[in-house]
Amino acid sequence: MTSGMRITWTLGPHGWADCTLEGHGTTAELTASYITSAPEEFLTAVSRVVTGEAETRVQFEAEPTAYRWIFHREGEDVWIRVLELRDGRDHDNRGTEIWSHQPGVDQLARTVIRCFDAVAQTYGESGYRSKWGEHFPRTELEALRRLWRVHQQP
Repeated sequence: MTSGMRITWTLGPHGWADCTLEGHGTTAELTASYITSAPEEFLTAVSRVVTGEAETRVQFEAEPTAYRWIFHREGEDVWIRVLELRDGRDHDNRGTEIWSHQPGVDQLARTVIRCFDAVAQTYGESGYRSKWGEHFPRTELEALRRLWRVHQQP
C-alpha cells in the first residue's frame, strides 16, 4: 500500500470543476461538467468501496472527453485507475490510463471526505451552488462519513 494521496476539487466557470489527483509521486488533472452528477456519483462510488463492493466505477464528463474512475477493492486495499476517453461511451480499452494509485480503504475515504470538506469550507454551500449550478452533495458526503466511521470500528 502506498501513501500520500490527495484529491482537490476546484470550481471553475459556471458548471465546471477541475479535479487534481496526487499520489505516489504522480499528478493528474481532470475536468468535470455539471451535465452529470459527478460529485454525488463520485462520493457514492467511494461509499460502495467502503462497504465492501469489489469493483465500482464513476465517470466525469468533460464534453466530449470523459474521465472514468475504476475502483477495485481487495481486502483493505483499493486499486484506483483513472482513464481518459475521447468519448464517454467508449470501452475501457479505448482509454488511456492517466493516473493510478493503491491506497487502503481508510485512506481513500479520509482523502475524499477531506476533499469535499475543503470544498464546503472554501465556497460555502450557497457559493458552491452558484458556481456549480447544483446543490452541494451534503447527503452523499455525510453518508460516506458515516460509513467510514463504521468501517473504522474494530
